[in-house]
Amino acid sequence: MFALINTVIVAVLFYGGTTAVSYTVGYGLYVSYALAIAVPSWALTVRRLHDVGKSGWWIFINLIPLVGGIWFFVLTVLDSKPGDNQYGPSPKGAGATPSAPASM
Repeated sequence: MFALINTVIVAVLFYGGTTAVSYTVGYGLYVSYALAIAVPSWALTVRRLHDVGKSGWWIFINLIPLVGGIWFFVLTVLDSKPGDNQYGPSPKGAGATPSAPASM
């Protein structure tokens, strides 16, 4: 949800802001938002990497052209490791399984 909401906000600020008001004001709003959200985005990404049992330093795999981005995407879509790891307890809980919807 964090990524989805930020994508919508960035699209509105970048595309809508540059056409509705002067180009420099719209671009300034976009840059200001991008800088304000950078550290929280990195923190959430590192937390996600910890959920799959990887170090936060794996974020730098993105610096490798093409292959790094693909590998990073794979790491972020993997399911969390069950149980505890060296970074703490699983966010899903120990042995937690999704509950089935109640049937009528």
